[in-house]
Amino acid sequence: MNRRLYSILSLVVLAILSVYFLFPIYMAIINSFKTQSDMFRSVLSLPTRLQLDNYIQAFQKANMLRSAWNTVVVTATGIIGIVFFSSLAGYKLSRTTGKLSNTIFMLFVASTLIPFQTIMVTLTKMAKDLGLQGSPFGLGVVCAGLGVNMAIFLYHGFVKGIPRELEESAQMDGCGELKTFFRIIFPLLLPITFTIVILNMLWLWNDFLLPVLLLTDFRNYTLVLTINMFFGKYSREWSMILASLILSSIPIVVIFAIFQRWIIQGITDGAVKG
Repeated sequence: MNRRLYSILSLVVLAILSVYFLFPIYMAIINSFKTQSDMFRSVLSLPTRLQLDNYIQAFQKANMLRSAWNTVVVTATGIIGIVFFSSLAGYKLSRTTGKLSNTIFMLFVASTLIPFQTIMVTLTKMAKDLGLQGSPFGLGVVCAGLGVNMAIFLYHGFVKGIPRELEESAQMDGCGELKTFFRIIFPLLLPITFTIVILNMLWLWNDFLLPVLLLTDFRNYTLVLTINMFFGKYSREWSMILASLILSSIPIVVIFAIFQRWIIQGITDGAVKG
């Protein structure tokens, strides 16, 4: 009886939480099909007719194709940098024993506790001095530097579950250390790599603070910055804001839905193995 009561209570709590998290999405979708006046007249009501004018205007005004391309450049640059450098570093630190290796690894882990607000002024100045400010590619490079610490932690734990005998066999066949890593070890890291790619893609695609600090030209704006332009000083174009939010969310939602099962598996393996 207690077990049945517990199951019922669990379902009720999950249902309440589902409604709590899905209700804003529902509101955004139904109001994106309304005119501004209809939305202000009744926010909770369904649209009287299915009209796509908000989506068409949002697509044109926000120049979605250019903004989406800038976002893709930032996301791709950041993810490639994170995966390349953190996989090498996580592998080397995991396979190297000694105080120096442990100290370096702990420094990477400890850096995840530093609030971004404490370093953003210095980071902006460094990006400007290095010529990384103002371009999507430069923003992606900065994001890669900020994202490697957590990725190193995940790779470090995952590598411990890979037998050393595989590397020893490859080295006996004449493979160097880098060749062994890229041909033998890295293919085995694909589960955790999927996790790192998806998590960082969600961050880079939706990030606002770093782009607003480093991107100064409207032509280089990401989707989030472009949508923010609909928030005027004295007015808010809510219908187009909601439509543009739905449009910008579609790619990342589709990718997340396809690869979501690797997220929990990869995080669990990376944190627990070894």
